[in-house]
Amino acid sequence: QVQLVESGGGLVQPGGPLTPSCAASGGTFSTYAMGWFRQAPGKEREFVGSINAGGIITTYVDSVKGRFTIPRDNAKKSVFLQMNSLKPEDTAVYYCAVRTTTYMSSRLTDFHSWGQGTQDTVSS
Repeated sequence: QVQLVESGGGLVQPGGPLTPSCAASGGTFSTYAMGWFRQAPGKEREFVGSINAGGIITTYVDSVKGRFTIPRDNAKKSVFLQMNSLKPEDTAVYYCAVRTTTYMSSRLTDFHSWGQGTQDTVSS
């Protein structure tokens, strides 16, 4: 069973950066694809981005392309969500999730374990 713990959320002004992180324990992290999702108040949880096990291939929802990237450090069993040029509409609880295969996905149901979430707020 893989367990995930997020950290690094917070409050940032519009246009600023924020980089939440996600640390994994259990399982074989280097063989798992990872994903980031977010849920804004009153809305359903939505896909943000995903990275394959090797850390070479990524995919993102259109609304964050060019602003967000997902690096991972397999040696430290960690994945990050580098967010730049943040907008108020990016405000949400952000969740990391693990998919126990090597291939990334954008579907919520393809992911097997979830972190507790971290609140990221973009406001002046």
